[in-house]
Amino acid sequence: MSEGVSDARYRKYLDSELEAAALYTALADVEEDPVRAEIFLKLVDAELKHAGRWAEKLGMDPALLSSSNLGVKGRLLKWGARIFGTRRVLPVLLRLEAKETAIYSADPEAVDLVPEERRHSRTLRDMSRPGSPTDPQSPSTSVGGSGSLRAAILGVNDGLVSNFSLVMGVAGGTGNADFVLLAGVAGLFAGAFSMGAGEYISMRSQRDIYEFELAKERIELIEWPEEEMEELELIYQAKGLSPEEASTVAHRVMSDPEVALDTMAREELGLDPSELGSPRGAAVASFLAFIGGALVPIAPYLLQAGDLAFSLSAGFSAAALLVVGSTLASMSGRPAWWGGLRMLLAGGAAATVTYGIGSLVGIPLG
Repeated sequence: MSEGVSDARYRKYLDSELEAAALYTALADVEEDPVRAEIFLKLVDAELKHAGRWAEKLGMDPALLSSSNLGVKGRLLKWGARIFGTRRVLPVLLRLEAKETAIYSADPEAVDLVPEERRHSRTLRDMSRPGSPTDPQSPSTSVGGSGSLRAAILGVNDGLVSNFSLVMGVAGGTGNADFVLLAGVAGLFAGAFSMGAGEYISMRSQRDIYEFELAKERIELIEWPEEEMEELELIYQAKGLSPEEASTVAHRVMSDPEVALDTMAREELGLDPSELGSPRGAAVASFLAFIGGALVPIAPYLLQAGDLAFSLSAGFSAAALLVVGSTLASMSGRPAWWGGLRMLLAGGAAATVTYGIGSLVGIPLG
């Protein structure tokens, strides 16, 4: 290989490492959790160390390298991390690390860097997973069949509270039942479609990440079976098995590729490959549940209850809030009465505030 071609390759590697270092520096700057910020800074040091290797081959002084040159992509990621949190942008970095690992794996001069690049990927994967030790502020979420249940629970709750508040707000501003009904129906469909679309996008994005992680794990089992074996042995030792027992179980698991993938997905990634969640199912569940909850406040207006419509709407909604709150509390093992009362107070407060605002705004319109 000619010197010019080698220099071009080294320059490409150098630019890639510096770009990664700049991205990690940007994420460390916006990360509020000190533990996660420190992890990003350690990744910066590792990327600069790699960059120094290619700089030396180019006759450059590694001490002069900087991680501050953030390109357009880096600025967009930093902006996204600042608004949505660093965990939301980590899938992009995972893809960059995977691409870099694949390139290094095919280059004899860089193949020794592959194990460290794979450790970087594991670190990012842990940080991107909700409920991981490196993401203590993010609650653990379940997927699979429970994804639709979660979507339905959120849907009926949001539909009930949001449309109850909307109906009370409009009713406070006008005594025209037709206006209240129109606003309630509009709120019902707007909210239902919004919830359904949002749930689909959320679940689809989540499933994409999980499928990407499973695909990476499959490749790692093929390309680096010894390292995966050692990792599985450590996992079993952490569960209480002796080194000999852990080795025996790990060898038996790794003898079947599909069993190995399923086991590593569960033990390392915390995923059940057979239950990654259904975006369509979650969207439908959210859509229908929102409609069910949103129908309660407008039911008396749909039935043309006349002067009783407002009182019946408030009464039906209060009863529904109690039922939904009690049900949710019971499912989580908490006292049903407290869950119902808490839900009633929260929903009632929201409806009261919007009714008051509607009354103030409606005065000059009358």
